[in-house]
Amino acid sequence: MITDDLRFQLAKYIKDNVDGGKIGLGGNSTSPAASDLDVPIGSISVALTTDQSTENVVELKLSIAGNAIPGKVVREAGFFDGSLMFGRESFDGVGPFTSTETLEIFFVIEVE
Repeated sequence: MITDDLRFQLAKYIKDNVDGGKIGLGGNSTSPAASDLDVPIGSISVALTTDQSTENVVELKLSIAGNAIPGKVVREAGFFDGSLMFGRESFDGVGPFTSTETLEIFFVIEVE
């Protein structure tokens, strides 16, 4: 059994320690042993916002300006603590993007 206090502390740890995000072009299945995205798009700025909406739910939002990824089709995203990948999701490709668009990717993490 996990107590409510532990759920809260785990969610708080995620919120307090996630400090970055990445997007990529790869779409392979996710492995729990992976340490990075399949095909990360390097050297782009990814804005990250975090919020602990309830005691055990953390919401993360990655925002990427279209002028950083013109013509790209994004198929994966992840969130990190420094160089440690905490989570990754692959999805059907979105894009290509124009310089006036903004890509926003949301992660909702519920500690149960």
